[in-house]
Amino acid sequence: MSTNDHHGEDIESIGSGSGPGAAAAVTPPALLHRSLHQQPYKVSSAKGIYLTLDSGRVVMDACGGAAVTCLGHGNDEVLQAVTRQMNTGVSYLHSLTYTTEAAEQLARHLIDGPHGGGRFGLEKAYFVNSGSEAMDAALKLARQYFFELGQLDKTRFVARRQSYHGTTIGAMTVGSNLPRKAPYACFQLDTVSWMTPAYAYQYSNWKQGETEEQFAERLVQELDRHLQDIGPEKVIAFIAEPLVGATSGCTPAPHGYFKGVRQVCDKYSILLILDEIMCGMGRTGTLFAFEQEHIVPDIVTIGKGLGGGYSPIAGMLVHKKIIDVLQKGTSSFNHGHTYQAHPVGCAATLAVQKILRRDAMIDNCALRGQFLHSLLLETFQHAKYVGHIRGRGLFWGIEFVKDKATRASFPPAVGFGIRFQSLAFELGVAVYPGSGTVDGSRGDHAILSPPYNVTEDELRKIVHVVKLAYDRLEKDIDDAADESGQNKVETPY
Repeated sequence: MSTNDHHGEDIESIGSGSGPGAAAAVTPPALLHRSLHQQPYKVSSAKGIYLTLDSGRVVMDACGGAAVTCLGHGNDEVLQAVTRQMNTGVSYLHSLTYTTEAAEQLARHLIDGPHGGGRFGLEKAYFVNSGSEAMDAALKLARQYFFELGQLDKTRFVARRQSYHGTTIGAMTVGSNLPRKAPYACFQLDTVSWMTPAYAYQYSNWKQGETEEQFAERLVQELDRHLQDIGPEKVIAFIAEPLVGATSGCTPAPHGYFKGVRQVCDKYSILLILDEIMCGMGRTGTLFAFEQEHIVPDIVTIGKGLGGGYSPIAGMLVHKKIIDVLQKGTSSFNHGHTYQAHPVGCAATLAVQKILRRDAMIDNCALRGQFLHSLLLETFQHAKYVGHIRGRGLFWGIEFVKDKATRASFPPAVGFGIRFQSLAFELGVAVYPGSGTVDGSRGDHAILSPPYNVTEDELRKIVHVVKLAYDRLEKDIDDAADESGQNKVETPY
């Protein structure tokens, strides 16, 4: 199934034009953009995997924004679902008093059936408007769970360095994306502590021959010791992304890691909260990323691929054991948002999820992911500055390094990741760049996360273009090194 109406579009016509930020408006915008110096491009229309800018340029959206557009852009069925909901006149209701069929059906769709969360004991869904809100809700629910059990000393959370859990104060507090947190250190609570990232390429003792399984066991033992040191009776939950997204670029945990983490959490009666905002809802080739780890969380947060970008929506799915405690206690969740379970958003999201299930798009995501992985390895395995290619499904990260033999990163001033993104965009393909990959300061990566219905032909075009961009950047880096008299980096084969 194609995601676009541009099958015959050649790369040259797609990529014609200048790069991001080249065209500055004469009149300063009234909208506060992320940058006050560089304005984003205005998109006039979109269909499938293609974005059309107001200049007429066409760009292949190979990252889905931030791994959001699981279904591509401009789906007519979703538009019809939104129109039907709006035609009822019920575009908003306050969830304290009212509910809607759209919200109830969406929750039922995610929980019930052979593909739903109910097979894992996930019993209730809770819908908000962003991943950050979903994480805040998860933190509060986890605390309320122990509060209602009378375990009032449980006030701490444990997470991992090089993680990202959202941008609101609560979500930011348990995350560890250092550049995003730096101005707001004054808001950081002292009830959060962090473990070593489950990031084998940079954090395992690979020079000493540490295997993936040994690295996993070392991290699990580190968590166990840390809980003993601070007192497990004080800890509410351990929080982690099954595959770390924007912070370190589609980084999966080493084999056996999450099984060990689940056992440690059970050992000390600590909840396990998995953040699948970016890596979940089919993105890694199964509905939930945790399925491939053969464990079940107590709370899982979902977003991005949940609604596919057709409406602001995110949420959490909650295990029966937590719901049972609340039912025996206050019988309520002491939390709420004005626009939670928004009727129009739920209608759009339900349409997205029905299409994904009906058309077996998550299976297609897994299949196309295998093809993309092979294509990336074939294209980049001998590239001088490509250190590691990692991911699952249609969620792949490329880590760039200065020296493949030592895995040393480029100095931050080089800006390898953002320069790669800019060159790829000039050639007509949008990728998702990242910096501070290794420790918040050093490291560069880029993410490819196209929609689940991407075709093999589209994947070939994407990889072809990003290789052209990489080749240009490699030459620029080498030319600059020659001019400065530095030694060129040798590539080990």
